[in-house]
Amino acid sequence: KKKGLDPMKIVGITTLDVVRANKFVGGITGKNPNYINVPVIGGHAGTTIMPVFSQDKVAATIDAEKIPDLDKRVQDAGTEVVNAKDGKGSATLSMAYAGARLGKAVLAGLAGKRRVECAYCKSDVTDLPYFAQKVAFGETGITKVFPIGELNDYEKKRLEEAKTQLKTEIETGLKYAESNELAA
Repeated sequence: KKKGLDPMKIVGITTLDVVRANKFVGGITGKNPNYINVPVIGGHAGTTIMPVFSQDKVAATIDAEKIPDLDKRVQDAGTEVVNAKDGKGSATLSMAYAGARLGKAVLAGLAGKRRVECAYCKSDVTDLPYFAQKVAFGETGITKVFPIGELNDYEKKRLEEAKTQLKTEIETGLKYAESNELAA
């Protein structure tokens, strides 16, 4: 906003969380993660990462009592990788794959082939000014921000937790932007 940029052309990548959620669901169910599409909404740090397992037909078959641990695993997946590498690296290949996936969706959209991915962007689907949710990419950038959709009781509770943390993070970011000169 400060630089006069179109907010619907600025996105934060949360694809890595989607890829991880899909992979973990595939591991539990024995299904191919390429055919699983768990939306991950909220943000991209800790409790703000909120996989919506109930909105994917494969993930929705997982026993409800397993969901809290699976949810936490998606939130902590980055730390899990760093620990597995004994602090000597991170999930670089996973990050590259997620970046390529989002980049492919953006480029397809710019070429006139509408693509849907989860991304963090300016949004009015909640009371927060920024939020990660499904968006459609088209010739002008984000052409549609989709509503969150139906949530089960667990997910409704988690949404409130995620929003509380995300609100603090957004306020911190906005204060930083207000008090610092941002490079063009």
